[in-house]
Amino acid sequence: MGLFETINEEIKKAMLAREKEKLEALRGIKAALLLAKTEKGTDGQLSPETEIRVLQKMVKQRKEAAEIYLSQGRKDLHDKEMYEVSVIEQFLPRPMTTEELTAALDEIIKRTGACSISDMGKVMGIATKELAGKADGKQISEIVKKLLSQH
Repeated sequence: MGLFETINEEIKKAMLAREKEKLEALRGIKAALLLAKTEKGTDGQLSPETEIRVLQKMVKQRKEAAEIYLSQGRKDLHDKEMYEVSVIEQFLPRPMTTEELTAALDEIIKRTGACSISDMGKVMGIATKELAGKADGKQISEIVKKLLSQH
């Protein structure tokens, strides 16, 4: 069963359980996926990678909004955004731990033959493709910088 079908099933369960907040978050996911399916240049189908990118973008947007709400003293809206983040993250692959990520990036550095910080672009290009959906780009960048500065 694809992600879209899974979301539809979860929507039905949330409706039956009368979980208003969860239902709202799930409908937001469904709307984002439908929008991505109908964008110009798509054939009406989404690859699993594209689905993950859509969900990651939603998580990032919710976290940014939550920070803004918190800085403005709106804890109620912050909590709502963070709840939506928790619902969306259920459909994303488990993120890599720092240790797993460091090991994977070290292997990519060895494979590319990178030896200094000037090779960071080469490493980042490969790392962001291979680790898409498994780690945050910001975290990847920080670890690559640290590893390359040690070489």
